[in-house]
Amino acid sequence: MSNFVWSADSVNRLESDGKSLEYACFGPKPDQAPTILLLHEGLGCVALWRDFPAKLAKASGLGVMAYSRAGYGQSDPADLPRPLDYMTREAVVCLPQIIAAAGLQKIILLGHSDGASIAAIYAGSVEDHRVRGLILMAPHFFTEAMGLASIADAKVAYENTNLAARMSKYHKNPDNTFYGWNDSWLHADFKNWNIADVIDYIRIPVLAIQGREDQYGTTAQIEALEAQLYAPLDIELLEDCKHSPFLEQPDLTLGSINNFCARLHAIETAQSPTR
Repeated sequence: MSNFVWSADSVNRLESDGKSLEYACFGPKPDQAPTILLLHEGLGCVALWRDFPAKLAKASGLGVMAYSRAGYGQSDPADLPRPLDYMTREAVVCLPQIIAAAGLQKIILLGHSDGASIAAIYAGSVEDHRVRGLILMAPHFFTEAMGLASIADAKVAYENTNLAARMSKYHKNPDNTFYGWNDSWLHADFKNWNIADVIDYIRIPVLAIQGREDQYGTTAQIEALEAQLYAPLDIELLEDCKHSPFLEQPDLTLGSINNFCARLHAIETAQSPTR
């Protein structure tokens, strides 16, 4: 779009599904290099990626774009209650509009937690040859009892500690952010949520990263990828790491992502026809 500005200043806005969303961009523009598009977790936003996008752009030499979905950061509030298929709607309705608005040309989707689920749904549901690789950090393909218990614990913390005040530093409407996520995951019908079938339709290389002490999901999520994926798969299981590898093991996480992106580039270069 002509009014899209490639800038690290997150006061920039784009429109998706009738909502105004904040975004920030780092490194080369889409017409200069492929773009790593970041999709944040269930309580994340642009600011909560912290310095990871800038470091990733510098290490990889690629463009990096982050945005806050509706209900997060400084983006417009989400309409609550969220439908229980909200991650699928984010993937098939909102994400295509964001990619179009930013004018992205070659894309590597990098999602964390809910964002990883959205990225996987997009890669397995939407035919988009611009997407060349998929990086899934702490992905969810189905619910697990231990993960739901941790989400229930988060609700207790939100309602009985200063968590709301801490979240207000990053989200302009922390109640909208928190309950939009928490109420969906704790809904009685959400126990049956399962998107593992999208794995069968992913045809691009995948890097999966998970902490061995992840409090929201076990390695069963990664094992589903191993069992079902027909495309190349790299796995990084990180010791001394819970749910946020890019914060808890930043060097190992950044190194794994950079190596994966370099291999993608080598594959594409080798497959390019000679002149």
